[in-house]
Amino acid sequence: MTLAPVMTWLADNRDGLMFGIAIGSVLVVVMLLLRTIGRSLVARDPHGISWQMVIGRVLAKTTVLFMVFAAADTVATYADLPPRIAHLVDVGFIIAFALQGAIWGRELILGLIGRRVAEDGAGTLGNAMAIIRVLVSVALFAIAGILILDNLGVNVTALVAGLGIGGIAIGLAAQGIFSDLFAALSILFDKPFKKGDTIRYDQSTGTVERIGLKTTRLRSLTGEQLIMSNTKLLEREIHNLAEAKARRITIYLAIGGESSARSIDAVADAATTAVAGRKGCKLVRCALSGAGAAALAFDLVYDDSALDNDRIAGNRSAILRALIVAIEPLDLKLARASDQPPAPLPF
Repeated sequence: MTLAPVMTWLADNRDGLMFGIAIGSVLVVVMLLLRTIGRSLVARDPHGISWQMVIGRVLAKTTVLFMVFAAADTVATYADLPPRIAHLVDVGFIIAFALQGAIWGRELILGLIGRRVAEDGAGTLGNAMAIIRVLVSVALFAIAGILILDNLGVNVTALVAGLGIGGIAIGLAAQGIFSDLFAALSILFDKPFKKGDTIRYDQSTGTVERIGLKTTRLRSLTGEQLIMSNTKLLEREIHNLAEAKARRITIYLAIGGESSARSIDAVADAATTAVAGRKGCKLVRCALSGAGAAALAFDLVYDDSALDNDRIAGNRSAILRALIVAIEPLDLKLARASDQPPAPLPF
């Protein structure tokens, strides 16, 4: 007698049940196929950093529990299930979907961060990946738990408030650490500079050697190591010299000897020849900026496409040498060469 209601229900909902089972089966087959593809991508290159590898890791983490409840919810949509059973299926699907969403989100976020870390070379934040994994997992699964409890009818207002107060307390206690961690992530994703770039901030210039969890370390032009907090570094105006298309070099000259129009033209011609003789250098101007009894003052300005400091220094030295050689037969001599403007010449 107990089977009669079941048989009656099956007879009344046969079409909807069969259609729901068919759709649910197709859905499971598709998810199994996607998971298989994801696993094959991961097996092909376990440490890959491409977008295909990231998506593959996400798909590979699809759980059987989620597939089962997704199929069951599809069947419940087309078949008129008893209210109690339909409610249980809905609850099960919500739980499975929340947990699966947290797993997918974790793999996607960690995959994106992993790509940046690998692209940056030498594991810039490799040591921090374990901490980042824990933080991401706790955050996503906490959201999933709140979503589950809310859909189960639990009042989560007090829980959310408690988590908020606890989060504020933890944030204040570790404000400096989290600030530098997020600053390091900002450097990785926004890429204002990267390892190997030469940057200038305030009065300091150096080559980036390591972007760490809390600090960025640079090697200055004079050899010492500069250590700067990530947060404080990003607060400054950073000049990335490695991203320059060319360096503009200015040399202030004082040429002694005959003060005449012929001398002015000769210096300008000699500067043009000297700069043109260096590959990657382009003369901007060599203009007379002052004249006195002892010397003529010139501003020699040129663009150097070399970004290496040693090569720039070599080009500057070669240009000055060629200039001296060119003006020597004209009874002219270099009285001053500087990167700073000279004092006004006496008249």
